[in-house]
Amino acid sequence: MKILDRYVAKNFLIGYCIAFCVLVGLRIIIDLFVNLDEFTQNNDLGTAVILKNIFIFYCLNCTIYFRDFAGMITVVAAAFSFGKMVRYNELVVVMASGVSLKRIIGPIVFLALILTGVLVVDQEFIIPPLADKLVRSHDDVPGQESYRVRSISDDKDSLIFSLRFDVETSTLHNPTILLRRPTSRAGIWEVTGRIDAEKAVYNNKTGRWDLHSRSPETGELLAYGLLTERGSRKGVQPIPYYASDLTAKDIPVRCEAEHKTLLSLRQLTALAAQKTKIRDMAQLSSQKHFRITDPLINFIMLMISLPILVCRDPKSMKTAVMISFALTGACFILSFICKILATEVVFDKVMPELWAWLPVFIFLPIAFIELDSMKT
Repeated sequence: MKILDRYVAKNFLIGYCIAFCVLVGLRIIIDLFVNLDEFTQNNDLGTAVILKNIFIFYCLNCTIYFRDFAGMITVVAAAFSFGKMVRYNELVVVMASGVSLKRIIGPIVFLALILTGVLVVDQEFIIPPLADKLVRSHDDVPGQESYRVRSISDDKDSLIFSLRFDVETSTLHNPTILLRRPTSRAGIWEVTGRIDAEKAVYNNKTGRWDLHSRSPETGELLAYGLLTERGSRKGVQPIPYYASDLTAKDIPVRCEAEHKTLLSLRQLTALAAQKTKIRDMAQLSSQKHFRITDPLINFIMLMISLPILVCRDPKSMKTAVMISFALTGACFILSFICKILATEVVFDKVMPELWAWLPVFIFLPIAFIELDSMKT
């Protein structure tokens, strides 16, 4: 790597660190200011425990903040890097030495590709294992959360209901599991049986839910649930466990309305294979496509901004920064609108694939035109 490449890369990385700290820090401060009273609802825990909960909460959520602001951070870092070089007329010196301005943006493009890869790793491999902790509310104490389970489906197409799920003990209280199978009519299911229990405890070793019911005579807790099969002459049968792909860590995520944004592409594909409601299928499809287009859009935002930011006159730098931020903001806003419209009926159709790729189709040609018209 040449000295010039190292110098540009160093300026960009410094700007990236500053932009990351400013944007993510501002996001944390605003959220903390709005929700501080929720953190302190459990004031019987003590000040030290509350501060620890706040620290852990925002450390975990930084993975989501980075995912959401990655594109904007990169553009701000590029503006910081070239703003410094333009201020000291360094680009004029570089051009006078015979180096093209397209050559100067090379290190930033290379680093942006690496950071885009980091974004993909964050979304696919870091956020999904932490999803059960990321859905925690501000006033929840870590490990003591509880959720009401309403109609969660698993790989067997069964529906699981429960009055309460305790995260600390991995226990479903008063669960009911409806066993189903698809019929010849699309979207119509036939209930083949029902499992009732006093509680179901997830066993990490076996990967199954151990069922427990109380004896009607003695009230003693027994190590089995009760299976009622439709059309069976055997009546109610004891069943010791229920095997499912639904784990204790999945339940908090599945209970939250926005849980799909925390799942990996593999998990989204597995959910889509279950073929739930049409709106749910649209959400899954949009999430799968946005999972591909979001890194592309972040990179396109940078490629639109770079040719504008590489200007030689310090007087025009402010204008260049404003134009680049305006284009970046337009791309960001359009992407946000497309995510909203992806699951809505537009022109009598639900088209998640079109809305996911629309920002790419619009801004990618603009990026090519900007690069082609770049004065070197």
